[in-house]
Amino acid sequence: MNNTPEQLHHDEMQHTLRDVQSLLTRRKLEEDLVHRQEMRNHELVENLVHKQNVVRITEKLNTLHPADIAYILESLPLDDRLFVWDLVKADSDGEILLEVSDAVRESLIESMAPAELVAAAEQLDADELADLAPDLPKQVMDDVYLGLDAEEREQLRAAMSYEEDAVGALMDFDMVTVREDVSLEVVLRYLRRFDELPDHTDLLFVIDREERMLGVLPLQRLLINDPDKLVGELMVTDMLCLHPADKADDAARAFERYDLVSAPVTDRDRRLIGRLTVADVVDYIREQSEADLLGQAGLREDEDIFASVWDSVKNRWAWLAVNLVTAFVASRVIGAFEGSIVKLVALAALMPIVAGIGGNAGNQTITMIVRAIAMDQLQPGMFQRLLRKELSLALLNGLVWGGLLGVLSIVLYHSWSLGLVLTAAMTLNLLLAAFMGVMIPMTMYRLGRDPAVGSSVLITACTDSGGFFIFLGLATLLLM
Repeated sequence: MNNTPEQLHHDEMQHTLRDVQSLLTRRKLEEDLVHRQEMRNHELVENLVHKQNVVRITEKLNTLHPADIAYILESLPLDDRLFVWDLVKADSDGEILLEVSDAVRESLIESMAPAELVAAAEQLDADELADLAPDLPKQVMDDVYLGLDAEEREQLRAAMSYEEDAVGALMDFDMVTVREDVSLEVVLRYLRRFDELPDHTDLLFVIDREERMLGVLPLQRLLINDPDKLVGELMVTDMLCLHPADKADDAARAFERYDLVSAPVTDRDRRLIGRLTVADVVDYIREQSEADLLGQAGLREDEDIFASVWDSVKNRWAWLAVNLVTAFVASRVIGAFEGSIVKLVALAALMPIVAGIGGNAGNQTITMIVRAIAMDQLQPGMFQRLLRKELSLALLNGLVWGGLLGVLSIVLYHSWSLGLVLTAAMTLNLLLAAFMGVMIPMTMYRLGRDPAVGSSVLITACTDSGGFFIFLGLATLLLM
């Protein structure tokens, strides 16, 4: 079976990472061996071995793209990471800092002198610098700001003025503009003056003398039409224009729906101020997906996998504390029915099933609700309809699967009443899971919190405690 390009690239990166790790291990072994030996010119030999190892690793790094170096840095323990970081070409520092995760970026910045940080920041465009600015020391940013020209300063201020989830925070300012009254031949001569076009250039933006958007000229039309034709004759005027305050999620859906590569960003007066590219959108989607994945387990997105124990404790303790409290509550619920469990030992074997199925069903509901919120599919007035649908689904699942589990319990324990209790408990717990699966993310969303963060912890707490209480309560009332 043929591997996809993505799989081939992943395999290649894994091979490269293993090579770097092997070189680092070899370096440690060789330098440790030389250090232990007693010989003439010991210091000279140590320096020679060290330089040989540095050359090997540097040659490997110099062949890699900044994004690949970022991946390697994220995959190395702190000591090895800082050693490799010192070997990276200085003219790539800025790009690599943009590519690594927030936590790894913090560790790299802490190891750099102010002058190195200024040099790295000066390599970046205004929109890229805006992404890096929150992590840089104030004095470094002041020095970088003084080195920018007036246009770049204005662009930096504009990019930093928007929320992280706004189009304005993602847009870049590197684009090609043309006038409507020039010929395609003039445009082609103009493009030949560039050393290279901005990344993901599929459109030329047509503006008037006041920089208002008139339309876009696709490169395809530029290349296949008569060079004597005017831009105004071929430009597309019915195009999607984004505004800097638009939500990035909305822009991402537009890019997916219309298969866009780039789109202009204009102000209220339709003046062109930047553009959004598919690369920016993909980066945003990836970051949001990672944040949501970690958030479901109650983790912040800024933990480095190789962080110190204390840093990891600070990142994880909050939701573990919540989980501890909810687990204690569940244990107290079980403790309240100790007498019933002693009289009918089968309850101890069956109650984890009720709680487990309820937790799974609740997580399914939460996943659907969080996805709907993220895609802006929940309109006002749909809450009750959605709740009825989830409760109906839970009722049907409870009767079917609870009934099946009830039949199995009858076969195993020869008790019709236990089977009926188990079926009723399963159905009621699934109804509870559906209700809380809708209420938890919707409530968090209305309070301005990320509905994905910690939702799985909360739903598990509800279905565990609720499931135990429902099952043991029914058993106590009907079987004892």
